[in-house]
This record gives sequence, C-alpha cells and structure tokens, in this order.
Amino acid sequence: MKQFHFMTKLSSLLHKNHETHFPVAKVVASFFSTKTLNQAPPPPSPEQFQLLYGRIKSITDPKDSVLPVLEQWVEEGRPLEKHQLQALIGRLRDLNRVDHALEVSRWMTDRRYLDLSVSDVAVRLQLIYRVHGLSQAENYFDNISEKLKRGGACGSLLSIYAREKAVHKAGALMQTMRDRGIATSSFHYNMLINLYIRAGLFDKIDILMQEMESHRIPQDRYTMCNLMAAYVAASDISSMERILNQVEQDPEISRLWEINSIAASGYIKVGMIEKALVMLRKLEDKMIKLPRKNTCFNFLLSHYASIGDKNELFRVWDARKLSGEITNRSYREMIVHLSQLDDIEGAEKIFKEWESQCSVYDFRVLDCILAAYCRKGLFEKAESTMENAAKGREPYASSWFTLAKAYVEHDKMPKAVEMLKRAISRARRRVHLYSVTMTSCLDYLEREADVEGLEEILCLLEKVHPLSREFYHRLLRTYIAAGKSVTKVLDRMKTDNLAVDEDTQKTLETKPKFHTTV
Repeated sequence: MKQFHFMTKLSSLLHKNHETHFPVAKVVASFFSTKTLNQAPPPPSPEQFQLLYGRIKSITDPKDSVLPVLEQWVEEGRPLEKHQLQALIGRLRDLNRVDHALEVSRWMTDRRYLDLSVSDVAVRLQLIYRVHGLSQAENYFDNISEKLKRGGACGSLLSIYAREKAVHKAGALMQTMRDRGIATSSFHYNMLINLYIRAGLFDKIDILMQEMESHRIPQDRYTMCNLMAAYVAASDISSMERILNQVEQDPEISRLWEINSIAASGYIKVGMIEKALVMLRKLEDKMIKLPRKNTCFNFLLSHYASIGDKNELFRVWDARKLSGEITNRSYREMIVHLSQLDDIEGAEKIFKEWESQCSVYDFRVLDCILAAYCRKGLFEKAESTMENAAKGREPYASSWFTLAKAYVEHDKMPKAVEMLKRAISRARRRVHLYSVTMTSCLDYLEREADVEGLEEILCLLEKVHPLSREFYHRLLRTYIAAGKSVTKVLDRMKTDNLAVDEDTQKTLETKPKFHTTV
C-alpha cells in the first residue's frame, strides 16, 4: 500500500503541469471605464497589476467575494487587460485559492464580455472541478461551443477523469477525440496510461503504446516514466529494467532524476535493496545539479524511509541543511517518516528544530507532530504542544481535526467530539462531511441521544455549508431517541426547502433504539 501511495504521488508530480497548467493566450482587451468613454485606457504598468493583485490577495476568506475589488478597479478608470486577468487566475490557483480564481475567470467573460480561448476553457474546467466537483465540470464542458472542444479543453476533462479514476468515461472521451482527429498529443496518451496504472489495467497500457507507435505519436519523457511506473506497479522488474536501460541511452531522458526515483521504488518494492541504493546514489548526484532541489530531496527522504534506514535518512537531511534551506514541506515529511519508523524522539527533535527557526508558523508542520504523538497514544503531549503553539496564534482547523481523528481511532469519543467542534468552528471552507471522523462523532452523539451536542455541531456546520436531508434525518432520530418533540426540526427543514418525503416519513416512524430518561 505504501509503494502504491508513492507511485500515485510520483505520477501526480509528473503530470502536475500537464494536468492544469495549459498555455495562457495573451489576448489584449480594453475595459470600459466611466472615466474613459472615448478611448481605451493605456496599458497597465507592472506596478498597477501588483497593486490589484495585492488587493485581491488580502481577501483570504474563500467565502468573501473578490468581485467588488475588480469592479472598483474598473470604476477607478484603471486599465486591465485579459492576459493580466489570466495571470491573476494563475496566481490564485497556485495559492490554492480556487474559489477566487474561478470568480475571476467567470467575471472575465460574464461581466467584461471577453472571448474565451481553448486554454481559458481548460483552466476553468479544472477550477469548476476543484470547487464544485465532477458533475458541474461535465455540465460546463457539455455546454461550451464545439469550436472550443479542442485538444486543450478535452485534455483538461481527460485529466479530471484520470484523477477521478473514471475509466469508462476517459475511454469514451478518448475515442471521441480519436474520431475527431484531435488525439494527436502524447499528453492525452500519458493521461490514459497514468489512469490505467492507478486502476491496475496494465494490459490496456501495451495497447496504447502500440497505438502511439502506429500513429507516430512521440513517446516523451512522461510516457517513459509512466511506462516504468506501470511495470513497478505490476512488480515486473525485468520489464522495468528494460525500459531503464533504454532511457539511459537517451541523453535527454537519462538526465531526469525521476527515472532513478521510479527505479528505486521498484527495487524497494521487491526487496532488492542493494540495487535500490545504487539508484538512490545516482539520484543524489543528479540532485546536486538541480536548480530547484526540494521535490527531489523529499522523494529521496521517502525512499530511505521506505528502506527503514534512519542513518541514511539523517545523512541526507544533515547534508541538505548544510548546502541550502530546507522547506516547511521537507520538515513535515521528515516528521512523518520518523513517526512511521517509530522514532518519536527523532520526530520531536526535528519539530523543535523547525519551531526554533521558523519565520512564519506553518500549522501543517504542527499537524504532523500532533499525528506522531497521537499515533503513540501520547495525547497529553499532543494537547500541550497544541496549546503552546496556539499562544498568540489561531490554529488551523486541520490541527483540531488531527486530534479529533486520533481520539476516534482510540475510541475516546467525548474528546473526539470536543476537538471536532473546535475544528468546525475554525473551518474557513467546506469540511469533509462524510469522513470517518465526522461520521463516528455524529454516530456517537446519536447513540447517546445527545440532542444538545448534535445541535451544536450542526449549527457550526451550517456556517460553512447547508445541511443535507441526511443530516436532518440524523437530527430527527436523535430527537426521537431523546423523547423530544421534532416540530422544531421539521420547521427548519421547511425553511431550507426540504419537504417531508418518503425517507423522512420512515425516519419519523422509527422507534427509539435507546432507553432514555427525559
């Protein structure tokens, strides 16, 4: 399972740019301004763009709209061009501010009436998918004009299907692209190969490779990396080595550190540790020459942790500290690896080292040490670390979710509910309603017929997204078990436009499962 997780992680890395970073067309368009009725405003300067970006970046809550900032900018008579809106969308997406990026994308066309390019559609598809899910992304794609359903847009939808592991939908879309003569890029085939690896459909990969060859579609570095990853996933080391020997003869591909990383993961998977170490040494040599080393370094840590070699883990860690800055992500990964190797003292040492020198407190690093403590059942230590970190700071919701999850796993349900309430109260965006942690806490409150506790959680949830019928049914069952009138709950359902249906009626007729005293 750990090796499969690694291959998924590496495949995601290899396709990050392929999936979402489509070329941005620099189409210049002037905006209407009440102060410049007769002529287009002059092109905006970089300083003006940075000013606009700064205004939008300051709105950190995803529930707050950025549209008033854009409208005010235009009302002030400031110039703004399409390519700068596209750049703004890209920056917001890089910051994981997908709600705001989607707002800007829609404003660009709906309010400013700028034409969409194929690359605009590709980007918007990804944003809709991340904000609203697969169904709305498909609906958007179905309703765009046929002239926009070209390679980039289709490729964007194909990458979404690959991420969703929607094998049949991806295959059907690819066939449509073949029929239209637009399945001509290695990108499209790489997406399918990546999907088939994750779905375990290795026989389909050989067919795709033959198709690429017959249509003279180049098998690029992503194709070769994917092919090696497929053989690793199938534990076919001889075939992996065949591809490895092939790519090592190609000066372009052999320079990639990913090749050695994939090979190392294959050798580790089948217990060929000596050969894995040879690959990791080559990986280190390549890392030295990389302008940006962080991603490669993190994979190197992951490999040594998989082998279980703490000496090598600390060797590369200490060497990296001497040669350059270690990122917060590397600290997080190191803490996780040491926890998995049952070295809680080492994980604690790394956390304190980070905490002593961090300029900005990243609660994601805190989450890792909390999870490490909880994994060992050190709940008091976890909570005291949390309290110390929270002095003068506002912890992320994820930190409280980490504690809630751990308490659920150790069947400490009252504490789990307490942590869950704190997590939801600090959530800035929609929370995962159907996680094991959430479901376990709600089940516990229902079993205990704890109306007040359940009401408190549901009231907190209402602040981040509307309650579904399923949640109201749970509340009804709890009221009934507690021997309380359900009139108030039914009135609330009516207010939320949820009429009493057949399932609601069955819930109302349910006999209490627990004996309670009211």
